[in-house]
Order: sequence, then C-alpha cells, then structure tokens
Amino acid sequence: MARNKYPEQTVQHILSVAAQLFTDKGYEKTSIQDILEALGMSKGAIYHHFKSKEEILNAVMEQQFEYSARMLDQLVIHTTAATAKEKLIQILEHVLSDPQAHSLDRVLQTQIKNPLFIVRGIQQAVQMDAPVIAAMMKEGVADGSISTADPEATAEVFMMLVNIWINPAIFGRSIAATKQRLIFLQTLMKTLGADIVNDELIEQILKHHEKIGAFVTAKSNGEGTEGAYD
Repeated sequence: MARNKYPEQTVQHILSVAAQLFTDKGYEKTSIQDILEALGMSKGAIYHHFKSKEEILNAVMEQQFEYSARMLDQLVIHTTAATAKEKLIQILEHVLSDPQAHSLDRVLQTQIKNPLFIVRGIQQAVQMDAPVIAAMMKEGVADGSISTADPEATAEVFMMLVNIWINPAIFGRSIAATKQRLIFLQTLMKTLGADIVNDELIEQILKHHEKIGAFVTAKSNGEGTEGAYD
C-alpha cells in the first residue's frame, strides 16, 4: 500500500467531513460508515488515524477549543476601546456572536453529560482563556476601569461560572433559572471589582443557549408555562 504523503491534510479532511456530519445528522445518528461514505475512504484508511467515532469527536472538539483560543488572542490584539473594561466587554460580546466559534455547539451539547468533556471545558476555561482575561483585567486596574484585587482568580472564577455553571444543559435549567444566575453573576462580578457582565451580554447569552436548544422546557422542568425567549 502506498504511503500517504500528506497525513496532516488527510486528518484535517476527516475532521472537517465528520464535523459537518455531526452537525447535520447529530453525533449519535452519525456512524463510522456514514463518515467513510462521505469521505470515499476505506475503513483501514480512516482507522489508521482514528480508532473510533469518539476519538474523531475528541479531535474535532480539540480543534474547536484551539480555534477559540486563537480567536481570543486576535481579539485582544485588534480590539480598541477607551478603557480595558470596555475592551473586555466588546471581546466577550464578539466571542458570543462569532459563528465559527459556535459552529459545533449543537454537537457538543450531546456530550454535555460526559465527565471528560466537562473536565476539558474547565481546563480550557482556566488554563487557556482565564490568563488572557486576567491580563486585560490587569490593564483595567492600571487605567482605573477595573478594581479587582486579584485579576487571576477573578478571571478564573468568571470563566468557570460562565462556561460551566451558567450552561443550562449541564444542570437542566430553564430560561428563567438561567437568567436568574446570570443576574447573580453580574452582581458578583461588580462585587469583585470587574463590572464586565452588562445587560446586553446577559441577553446575548440567553439567546445563544436558546438557539442551540440548551434550555429545559417548562413541561419537563415541572414549572408553569414559559414562553420562548424573544
């Protein structure tokens, strides 16, 4: 058998095709055979790079995390504002609205009960994203727009809460319960001296979670009738 001269391109092709299938059909309904047929590859060829569908998903997720980290770094470089606090708010709003950063959110929702996925999300928030946020908070302390006494810890708490604790799919929460916690997060960040969760960001987060179907419905949550979020 001839050796593949471009293994990195092959891996990227597999991940791109698999990610599209996971998005279109759903992870659970996508089989290895579906991926093989879409790729036009033999089972041996794909298993040379990935041993299972789960391994492919993990690689897709890792690629998505890396994209988000690169995007955050670029936003820090290119976003301009009068103060570091305003710059940080702009960046958070941009991250939420970036379509590529959230292209796999529906797929990732299927893994929300997977402990390894949750741990990886926490590691991403604390080890990769929080240091970037902390650096901007330090700039805010310097220009007087942020007054937190511990930028590193404040950034870590913020990232873990907004990525894990706020996520309604993890804890089976409704829109109302999620909004309540976002308002608490807003108050908490003000108390910590980093007033970066404004009302617009809260609305944006709620709309994003509704778009990907993360909320528990009123009926399944045992609550009264609750309309869709406009």
